[in-house]
Amino acid sequence: PAFRRFQRGYYCVYLLALAADWLQGPYLYKLYQHYRFLEGQIAILYVCGFASSVLFGLVSSSLVDRLGRKKSCVLFSFTYSICCLTKLSRDYLVLVAGRVLGGLSTALLFSAFEAWYVHEHVERYDFPTEWIAVTFSRAAFWNNIIAVGAGGAADFFTEWLGLGPVAPFMVSIPLLVLSGVFAVKNWDENYGKKRAFSKTCGDGLKCLLSDRRILLLGTIQALFESVIYIFIFLWTPVLDPHGAPLGIVFSGFMAASMLGSSLYHLAVSKRYHLQPV
Repeated sequence: PAFRRFQRGYYCVYLLALAADWLQGPYLYKLYQHYRFLEGQIAILYVCGFASSVLFGLVSSSLVDRLGRKKSCVLFSFTYSICCLTKLSRDYLVLVAGRVLGGLSTALLFSAFEAWYVHEHVERYDFPTEWIAVTFSRAAFWNNIIAVGAGGAADFFTEWLGLGPVAPFMVSIPLLVLSGVFAVKNWDENYGKKRAFSKTCGDGLKCLLSDRRILLLGTIQALFESVIYIFIFLWTPVLDPHGAPLGIVFSGFMAASMLGSSLYHLAVSKRYHLQPV
């Protein structure tokens, strides 16, 4: 029962943050198009977001450890809320600043929350280490469900209620605020080991170059991710002229992703023995 209470406390904060993030997926390109920006200008906005995520991703683990994991989660809620508010502006530089803040927020989302959980699970509560996988597995399952639902919700606010492509971003803000409030009220602070940023990067680079398999794996993943990012940029301008409901299409993508994940788990199960070598 104590573990389940602890899990619920984590899910309340983390799943709200994920819901806010997924809501912004279907109508980002459409919003920039609605503001009459050219395809090249929209591409630069996307690149600013991706580049920001890369740069802040390098320092996010050090930042989170020094600042505190709970404070970093609250900072995520704050910066992502401002990022959403910038979408109300038609000024190009304001939108660029919003994309940079979005990159910072993404880096925090994929580092601070899990780091906080692992420390609390092991250090404060001393639960069995193998239970960590149970929590993250359930979180991954609900993440997929939320992603599918977010597409439908975004379509509802944008198309059905006729609030326009900025609506999902405004709906995200209350979810982000709730996530931050729950973290402040229910979570304790914890910190990581303070290490020099140069040492952290040096160790990572050494690990990458010392093992050919890691370098190959990283290269393959980078090539695959590059295709995904091109797809993320292009799917809206390809489908929108045909009147496709973007939110519902996005839900379809997320459902297909969930199906692929399920098929993988089935393939590597003991029943089929298709374990990768």
